[in-house]
Amino acid sequence: MAKTLVLLNARAGAIIDAGAERVCDALASSLKDRSEDVEIRLVRPGSLRDEIERAAQSEISTLIVGGGDGSVNAAVHALGGTSKTLGVLPFGTMNLFARDLGMPANIEEAIEAIGDARPRKVDLARVNGRSFHSLSGLGFFSEMARAREEVRGHKLGRLFGVGLAALRALQRTYPFTLDIRTDSRREQVEALAVLITNNRFGPDWRRPSLDESVLEVHIAEHAGALSKLKASANLLTGTWRNDDDTDGIRTITARHVAIGRRRPRTFAATDGELRRERIPLRYEIRPGALTVLSL
Repeated sequence: MAKTLVLLNARAGAIIDAGAERVCDALASSLKDRSEDVEIRLVRPGSLRDEIERAAQSEISTLIVGGGDGSVNAAVHALGGTSKTLGVLPFGTMNLFARDLGMPANIEEAIEAIGDARPRKVDLARVNGRSFHSLSGLGFFSEMARAREEVRGHKLGRLFGVGLAALRALQRTYPFTLDIRTDSRREQVEALAVLITNNRFGPDWRRPSLDESVLEVHIAEHAGALSKLKASANLLTGTWRNDDDTDGIRTITARHVAIGRRRPRTFAATDGELRRERIPLRYEIRPGALTVLSL
């Protein structure tokens, strides 16, 4: 008998605002025609990753996760390469993966849509053996992730918090030297930021395809203080694809990427989660590694 398990971050703002009981009832109604057996659990944020790992080892056929990109990152790592299907409810801040799957940002619309979504195969990327769904960044991006944790829940609101985090990240970002190897080239660069994406991102942080089976490496090269400001603004807003003047940001396409530094470890922000990774960082694409519910 097909079984669907729904794990919801109980502290997600969207759930608190809508009301947990109301959300669970709406989900049960939306999913009743999809699966013969549906279980819905509200989980504390600190326990969500463990619950996802247990679900991956269970007999369920479909796991639906309601949370942010970090929670979904744990799910794609656990379910990648298995026969299980992942559904995503966009209950976080950025929700990059959910948006690319066509999920509405509005919670009521997303709950209704998940009942109509259909399974499809998509690519995953991997860094040092750990899968991710969207992107992994160094330099400015790792500093941004660090600063966002520091200002999370700021009393003046989320938008002010994001602006404050960006300012702190900009102040802490300094040029660093990297050795970058791809399928066909090797080069040494002095950069302010490096972003590795699972498939190609277009303007406004949207991917036209989730199964193109390529990595893109975006390098914001160091060329002075003004370049630092422009590149950081373009990277944050995702507008570098729109502008003929890319302000020192260039792109390499590959299937395998290795990044070296003159230190044994470095911080990388992967799907919004800050992790200390071993050097060299080894990135690869995993074609069709995950089955997801998509509109």
